Amino acid sequence: MKESIAALRALERQLFAYRYADALFTYDEAAVAPPAGEDGRAVAAETLSAARFALLVSPGTDALLTAAAAEAETERERAEVRELRREYDRICRIPADEYAAFTGLVQRATPAWARARSNNDFAAFAPFLEQIVTARRRQAQYIDPGRDPYDVLLDQYEPGLTSARCDTFFAAVRAAVVPLLAAIQQRGTPVRTDFLQADWPLDAQRALSRRVMALWGLEPEHCIIGESAHPFTDDLWRGDVRITTHYKPDDFTSSLFSVMHEGGHALYERHIDPELDFTALAGGASMGLHESQSRLFENYVGRSRAFIGYLWPTLCELFGQRLAGVTAEEFYRAVNRAVPGPIRTEADELTYPLHIMVRYELEKALIHGELAVNDLPAAWNAKYEEYLGITPKNDAEGVLQDIHWAGGDIGYFPSYALGSAYGAQALDDLRRTMDLDAQWARGDLGPVKNALCERLWRYGCLKTADWLAESLCGGPFDPAHYTRYLTQKYTALYEL
Repeated sequence: MKESIAALRALERQLFAYRYADALFTYDEAAVAPPAGEDGRAVAAETLSAARFALLVSPGTDALLTAAAAEAETERERAEVRELRREYDRICRIPADEYAAFTGLVQRATPAWARARSNNDFAAFAPFLEQIVTARRRQAQYIDPGRDPYDVLLDQYEPGLTSARCDTFFAAVRAAVVPLLAAIQQRGTPVRTDFLQADWPLDAQRALSRRVMALWGLEPEHCIIGESAHPFTDDLWRGDVRITTHYKPDDFTSSLFSVMHEGGHALYERHIDPELDFTALAGGASMGLHESQSRLFENYVGRSRAFIGYLWPTLCELFGQRLAGVTAEEFYRAVNRAVPGPIRTEADELTYPLHIMVRYELEKALIHGELAVNDLPAAWNAKYEEYLGITPKNDAEGVLQDIHWAGGDIGYFPSYALGSAYGAQALDDLRRTMDLDAQWARGDLGPVKNALCERLWRYGCLKTADWLAESLCGGPFDPAHYTRYLTQKYTALYEL
């Protein structure tokens, strides 16, 4: 191995150790740590962030990347240089003290958000969010001063994505979803949902989570389930992936579908080629691609008539008395109902992209300086009234419901809707040669997992995000697959 490539691999292993520690902080803070311990975590995280910054952003690293680029011979070596160069070029433009301070800020902001949400007190969180928005706006200016700052932030999560592309995508989604939702509300055949309102034992819900993980093929020795206010997935590395969910006594479907969703993320990470371990290529290539997998397993598989038919005996075993007199078909219709509600993570497939549109438009306005943080709750409620015809009853179920902004993840939200659209097109393509419904009715997820691994999972970041999106979708991305899927599914479900 050439000297520059050997040195590059050594750097990657060191950077992996810092990423591992950061992931541990995230999981520990959300699922394990006592609530009053954030000050120490913030100091530790800020110190580690400063050390990682110093390791990556140095004249020696710049010179190493230049030498490695000249000596790289294989596709993997060239990809390692590409990914590290992309990260270096982005981070090196941010002053070291600001980079470390931002890490400490989000470590303090996340528990502050959790308290504010619990207490329905946006004013307590607003100062943190104001600092985060200001910092993100300044970082975007450092990274690319000649570019729209929101586009710079989008690019961190979905390389190449712009607000112009988002506007076009969401316009197509809006044109399909809004009239379809109106038709459902005006003349749709009612869907029975009364049986969902019951007391669902938490022990049975936890047992169901374990069953779903087993069906997904996620081994407990490599993937565990924790509990947190907001479900998430944290991949320390391919061999240690952690997901969380939350359990509601009055709604077992909340944990059921959040585990399916987070399990999709975990499947992606678990199936990356082991040859890429501990390198810059070990991980999902973009958040849109990652969300395509979580949304695919939550909705396209998990909410399908075929899979629900397979899962129904398990649900009856765990919740038999409460599901007495209910059929699998009634359950399928109930968990696919389209009813506007305030909570994104509880939203049905049809209204879900409208929730994302709200966040997209608001965070873009925040970064552009067109909306003040203190005016955010009112703007949030106005958007919900405009797009979904409802108004959240308080800020806890409104502007405070998501953790993303507290963690500094401004520009992330569009990935959810984009991922849903990727998944629809991917399955359209796979159905040309596979009878997916017959497989899912048997509980056989092996064929679809193998196909997704071949098209996406195994590559990590070896290929570019654009290449992987086309590989996953079976051709150039076209949102018409997504809008057609929604139209056909909900037209049939509501007998329009």
